[in-house]
Amino acid sequence: MARISVYTDGSARGNPGPGGFGVVLMSGERKKEISEGFRHTTNNRMELLSVIVALESLNGSGHEVLIYSDSKYVVDAVEKKWVFGWQKKAFKGKKNEDLWQRFLRIYPKHSVKFKWVKGHAGNVYNERCDTLAVDAALGTGLKQDAFFERESGFSR
Repeated sequence: MARISVYTDGSARGNPGPGGFGVVLMSGERKKEISEGFRHTTNNRMELLSVIVALESLNGSGHEVLIYSDSKYVVDAVEKKWVFGWQKKAFKGKKNEDLWQRFLRIYPKHSVKFKWVKGHAGNVYNERCDTLAVDAALGTGLKQDAFFERESGFSR
C-alpha cells in the first residue's frame, strides 16, 4: 500500500475556546489539506483530532503512515504506549477519552509511526497546518465539540 506523510496541528484560542485543526497529507505527487473549526474546545483535543481525521480520511487499510506532529501529548501518548495503558484502565482519570477511543479504532488499520517536530520552527508543512488550524478556529460556522462542551459545562 501507499506510503503517506501526514502533518498535523491543532489550535485553541483561549484553551478552552474556539479551536481548529489542520492536516496536510502527502503521497507521491498528491497532496490534500483538511481543516475544521469548533466553537469551544482545547488545544490537545484539536491536536488529537487532527491525527484521527487524517487517518480516517485514508482510503483502504494497510498504509504506511508517518505522522509529523508538534504535540508531545499525542506523540508521547502513542510512541511511549501510554494510551494502551490508559485503555486497559478504561481511561480512568484521563482527558479526551472519546477521542482516544476513536483513535484506537482507526490506528490498527494502518502501520502508523509518529515523529515529533518543533512547532513554529520553519517547517513548511507544520507551518501550513498551523495556519489551517488557526484560520479554522477563527472562522465562522464553527462546529460543536459536543463531548467537550457537555463535560466542561459550556453553554451558549
